[in-house]
Amino acid sequence: MVKWIVLAVLLFALVVLALAVRPVLVRLPRLRRAAVGLQRRQADAEALRHSAEALQERAEALQRQTETTQQRLELIKAKRGN
Repeated sequence: MVKWIVLAVLLFALVVLALAVRPVLVRLPRLRRAAVGLQRRQADAEALRHSAEALQERAEALQRQTETTQQRLELIKAKRGN
């Protein structure tokens, strides 16, 4: 008699576990697609970050070039003034 009660409790626990796991298993394909989409967005964000860094370096180089040109222009104006 105790065997049957233990077996019934065990079977009931397995059924409850299966019912709890089922919704997760049903959603796995959507979760996988979402994860792949997030990885793709992460790769896009990384590419944008690299582009932004390159653009920043280019802007700094142009700023230095502008400063050099302004200094040269001031020297030319100073020479003409004298």
